[in-house]
This record gives sequence, C-alpha cells and structure tokens, in this order.
Amino acid sequence: MPAISADSLYKVFGKRSEKAVRMLVDGASVDDVRKLGATPAVIDVSFDVEPGEIFVVMGLSGSGKSTLIRMLNGLLEPTSGSVEVDGTDLTGMRTKELRQLRRKKISMVFQHFALFPHRTVAENAAYGLQVQGVDDKTRKEKAAQALEMVGLEGWGDFLPGQLSGGMRQRVGLARALAAETDVVLMDEAFSALDPLIRREMQDQLLELQARLGKTIVFITHDLNEAMRLGDRIAVMRDGRIVQIGTAEDILTDPANDYVAQFVQDVDRTRVLTASSVMEPPRALTDASGGPRAALRTMREHQTTAAFVVSRERKLLGAVRDEVVDEAVRSSDTRKLSELADTDVVKVSPDTPLAELFAPAAEHRLPLAVVDERERLLGVIPRVTLLHALGAIGSESNGYHTATDDDSPVPAPEEPSDAEASTQEGEARADV
Repeated sequence: MPAISADSLYKVFGKRSEKAVRMLVDGASVDDVRKLGATPAVIDVSFDVEPGEIFVVMGLSGSGKSTLIRMLNGLLEPTSGSVEVDGTDLTGMRTKELRQLRRKKISMVFQHFALFPHRTVAENAAYGLQVQGVDDKTRKEKAAQALEMVGLEGWGDFLPGQLSGGMRQRVGLARALAAETDVVLMDEAFSALDPLIRREMQDQLLELQARLGKTIVFITHDLNEAMRLGDRIAVMRDGRIVQIGTAEDILTDPANDYVAQFVQDVDRTRVLTASSVMEPPRALTDASGGPRAALRTMREHQTTAAFVVSRERKLLGAVRDEVVDEAVRSSDTRKLSELADTDVVKVSPDTPLAELFAPAAEHRLPLAVVDERERLLGVIPRVTLLHALGAIGSESNGYHTATDDDSPVPAPEEPSDAEASTQEGEARADV
C-alpha cells in the first residue's frame, strides 16, 4: 500500500470552483476558467508515494506545489479528487478526525521555521508531542533524542532567537522527528538558508533518512536540490505534473521541451550513475576453472584480461593473458581463483559518474560494477566512460562495437586520425 496516494486532485480558488473543475476536465484552458473568477492552482494531479521514499515536487513559483502539499495533510480541502494516507481517505474527514490523523501520522517542516519565539529549543522540539498529550517526562526524552539526531545536543535551553537560521531549521526538523510520525512533509524547508548551510541540511536529511526510513514529500524550486534528494521527482508547471521519474529519467528522457530546458544546465556527471553507462561483462571465467579455459575466453572475446567470478557471480579478481599463458606453459595446476589479481576497482551501481574518472584513469582494467554482495553486474571500460561523458547532452546516442572488447560504446562524431588512434589504444587496454 502506498504511504500517500493522490488521485485526480484539483484545487480551484475563487467563485464557481466546481464548474471550473468540470470545464478543466472537459479540456478548457486555464484562461477560460479565470474568466469565471476562479484560479486553478492544482489540476488533475495523481501520484503515489511509497513508504520510505523521498518524493520531491519541483517547480517554479506559482506552479502549485505548496498548494499541493497542503492538500496532502488536509490543511486545504481539494475541490475535487482524493488523498489517502496509509489507506485512510482524508477527503471529507471531520475536523477532529483530521486533526488526530495529523498528530499521529503527518509532520510538517516549514520554510520559515514556524518556531515559538518565547519557548526554548527543547520546548519547540517537544511541541508536537505536547499536542498529542504525551506526558512531560517522555516529551523531554524524545525531544532531547531528536535534537541530538539533528546535531543540536546541548542547545535545548536556548531560545530560537539565539540560534542561526540553519540551527533554527534543525529545530523544526527535530520537532517533526520527535513526533515520530511516518510521513514528513517539507515545504521549501531549506530555501531560506545560505548555500553552504543548505548543503549541510541536505546532508543531514539524507543521513537521517538512511537511519529512520521516513516517507518524505519535499517541495523545492531548486533543481539541484531535487536531483540530490529525490528518489523520484515530480515536475510541476501551471498546476499540472508534467513528469514523474528518477533524476536520471528526467535528465536522460525529459517528457517535453519545458522539462528539457529546466534540466539543461544540470551537471549530469553528478546525477547519472555507474548503472547508466555500465556494459554487460563479456570476458568472464569461472574461479574453479584453469588457465587454459581463461585463455580460450580471452581469445574468443579478443581481450587481454578476463574477470574471475564464483558460481554465485561474486567477483574475485581478474587474470591477464600473460599470467595464464605462463601458467599453461609451466603446467601450473592452480585454479584461477589463486591466479587472479585482486587489484580490481569495484564501484556500486549508484556511484555518480563524477567519481569514476579518477579510478578509471589510474587502472588499466575496466571498473567493475558490483552489488552489495559483490556480485558482478557490469563493467565500465575507460573508453566507454570517456565516450559517455562526450555523449552527455548530445542528441545522438548511437552506439558502435569496440574492436577488442566487443562492448557497446557511444559513437564519436568523425574523430581525427590522431583521436582514432588514441581511442583504439585505450580500447585495447580494456577488457
């Protein structure tokens, strides 16, 4: 079951809002609806947020994202459509029931902190628990734990006015954490902060999420923030969601020209990951085999090295042709697991491309992409990484086959003779 489910949400302010919704459903334009004296803020929005997911809603000012988030906790009632939280429909819920649901299930972190200036930091952090009717001792304990989680241990007796902006936002986050709700809504929570502090808060949120696994809906107009935080991102424009996907989906396959223009200045090397450029490993040999089998594999694939894997596909290392050739000549009976060179660079599928260039330049072998159990998922030859860098942002994504490793790599645009020679030499050094 989704943690949050929005179905065909509309929010229209002003007169004759229900008629305005009917007109929008029938295909009327926003300008036509405004002639009624109505202002559409959210138009036909549907999405699900999975438990433990950071779902980012991104859009420019006036796109409807803040209105949307206020419908997710019942602060605004939809003109049409429904919102469910853990299977409970908020639409039409009585005020008392809605208030109780917010106390138990949904916390909110606001852009401008929303702290009580006359209450201490600890009292602000414990406020949600006070509203829930939690006893004083438990409130203090949970508030202290939450403040420690956000790096404010020892600041509980201070007033908000004595704290910096970043520290005050940490108090707001601590208040949401202390309430121990499963869902946290964050409305432009970091946008009022200086860039360096904002980056620190993003780091803090990701660290906390790794520990706590909350369901977070995060509103922002900052594209880089959205790309950094979001498991998935919804891009809004004029009240509508124009695309939902991962950061990589939105960068590599924008739904329309608006999204393409929105993301054109993003540093793709910090968003795209190893999994987006890795190739199937072709020159593989079983660890229990001998040097003759490895030599046959290398000749078959016209390579100078092969990765050695166990039956469970766990990567054990790599062997080179000179090593196995010598083993064959000397009648060496050792298994490949004993002959393998373990100096192989292993990276996770989620490693950003920006972090791959240095190790790729320092090692002759391709980078090995492995999962958490060190099973080999794919490889990234140096030449492929360089071509992928050149292809980022290009409209042409054609592929050709490398001569030596039989691996697909992006085709360059008419390289010079010198460039072609260099590329051929690099390809020959790779598996």
